[in-house]
Amino acid sequence: MKILGILVLCFAAVQPAWAQEQGPEQLVQRITDEVMAAIQSDEKLAAGDKARVLQLAEQKVLPHVDFEEATRLAVSRAWSRASAEQQKALVTEFRAMLLRTYTNAIGTYAGTQAKLLPTRGRPEGEARGSEATVRYQFSRSGGKPVLVAYEMRKTGVGWKIYDISVEGMSLVLTYRTEFDGVLKQEGIDGLIKRLAQKNTSTKLAL
Repeated sequence: MKILGILVLCFAAVQPAWAQEQGPEQLVQRITDEVMAAIQSDEKLAAGDKARVLQLAEQKVLPHVDFEEATRLAVSRAWSRASAEQQKALVTEFRAMLLRTYTNAIGTYAGTQAKLLPTRGRPEGEARGSEATVRYQFSRSGGKPVLVAYEMRKTGVGWKIYDISVEGMSLVLTYRTEFDGVLKQEGIDGLIKRLAQKNTSTKLAL
């Protein structure tokens, strides 16, 4: 869960209107700077206060994530077989699961330093048309640096993140492997039920 936590930790901080005016690198940099500043300046947030974390996520983080695209990729071939109602339910539960991971992990990263890295083979953060990859390095004093790559796509409302990799481990592919087993055994409704049960149990624990 620690790797999944850092995967969703740095999705935060600009208003959606600003996001439309920024390229992928500028958006991720501002997001990262604002999240790290919030953790360092708010003791309750750094300590993992769930109410503070939820507020930060809902207001600053979630508007910059393409949950439908992330869910589609995580569910893979089953997505095309799902009804519109099932697709909506999958996106809702996947969103809730990522939010749960975020609330459990954010306090772990107080004191972490973030550094934007050049994009290999082209200027930093340059987009490939409607696609872009932005790379960051996260480190703590005395610890090994962690490489994070943000996969982004340009939408009608600006650039959005649909996948993150930590040291080459993709968030979407990690969940795809987990979801695939459930889909084979229990089908789409079974996956929705499993996710809903996990999310509900977490809410009761808050």
